[in-house]
Amino acid sequence: MDTKLFDYNLSEDLIAQVPLKDRDQSRLMVVNRSSGTVSHLIFRDIVNVLCPGDCLVLNTTKVFPGRIFGKKRKTGGKVEVLLLEKVGESRWLALTGGARLRTGSEIEFPGTKLEAKVEERPSPGRAVLSFRTSNGDLASDDMLFAAGDIPLPPYIKFPLSDPDRYQTVYSVREISAAAPTAGLHFTEALLSKIREKGVNIAKLELAVGADTFSPVRTERIEDHKMHSEWFKIDANCASLVNSCKGRVIAVGTTVVRALETAALHAKMTPGAYSGEGFRIVPCEGRTDLFIKPGHEFLATDAIVTNFHFPRSTLLMLVCAFGGIELIMNAYRIAMEKRYRFFSFGDSMFIF
Repeated sequence: MDTKLFDYNLSEDLIAQVPLKDRDQSRLMVVNRSSGTVSHLIFRDIVNVLCPGDCLVLNTTKVFPGRIFGKKRKTGGKVEVLLLEKVGESRWLALTGGARLRTGSEIEFPGTKLEAKVEERPSPGRAVLSFRTSNGDLASDDMLFAAGDIPLPPYIKFPLSDPDRYQTVYSVREISAAAPTAGLHFTEALLSKIREKGVNIAKLELAVGADTFSPVRTERIEDHKMHSEWFKIDANCASLVNSCKGRVIAVGTTVVRALETAALHAKMTPGAYSGEGFRIVPCEGRTDLFIKPGHEFLATDAIVTNFHFPRSTLLMLVCAFGGIELIMNAYRIAMEKRYRFFSFGDSMFIF
């Protein structure tokens, strides 16, 4: 399938640079797959399109403050480290910018007791770093996070006055390099209203990596190598999804990937999958599932999602669910009506 099918031209002034004052005041485009209709609401009104018996599934991971500034010990050259994923005790895969780093290079972080050594260079711009204190002890995650800042996507040009606005109100564990942004629109009050309507809320974890924003650079999407991310679905989440009497609604593409991976696990588990009323099994591990047009959705009935980059695997996932023609037309409408795009932008509800 040609990657150009998922391309569009976005005016830079439609890229949201700052979050709205109130999370739930963003716009919500409602896309009906059956009728092909598109309607427009304010996000707080999502409660009106949810039904008793639905199950809303959230990704509760929190963004860790993984942007740390240092310098090369030998030359003093400035180094920017962006932690991506923990790969061992005090060892992290990171993006590195600034001074040129080779295997064996040592980095100091002024104003802290942290030091790092480059163990590997797995690919250009990336390094596996081992962190220690100036005393030679292994550096804890807490020490790293105390030295770092919350990383924002590169298209956001202004610092946040309140870093918590790049976290969901229900975030718990600091294991993501980027926010599951579809959930940024929810407030505690809105979630309470959703529960009062008789909608169950299930929670899972998927550690969002920076690669989630990477565009597909191959001419055919089938030639793209999908990145992998760690996820966990516990027994409680699986039970809520499997007992759902209404629609299973994934908040974000990360939740879709986790649910659909767990559904494939269910199909491969003897006696676990009946094809009806038993969608997923509890599971934990890594997923490199590339959801593209032609995918058979086994666990997801509706999606809450933001507006995504051209040629991104996220847009391809949404098109797989809603249909290429319908979703790309919805994007054209969004641009005409000046919806705000990307992390701090507006939202879609597709059912």
